[in-house]
Amino acid sequence: MTRSVVDGPSALAMLAEGEALLQAQQLVLRRPPAAPVTCCGRGCNGCVWEGFVDAANYWREDALALLQTCSA
Repeated sequence: MTRSVVDGPSALAMLAEGEALLQAQQLVLRRPPAAPVTCCGRGCNGCVWEGFVDAANYWREDALALLQTCSA
């Protein structure tokens, strides 16, 4: 999971990649965060997509830790 996560599309791509890696190694981790459905598209400060990107990065850290632990 080398993708840089800086926005919604990159977060979605990283989550798909991460889930595929975990599944390929038959590892189980909680479901990744769901993409927001309430964005108004006005670029608000504190947009729901900002929270989603933060949650995706947190999930990524846990997924990487699991992958590293199980490959050692």
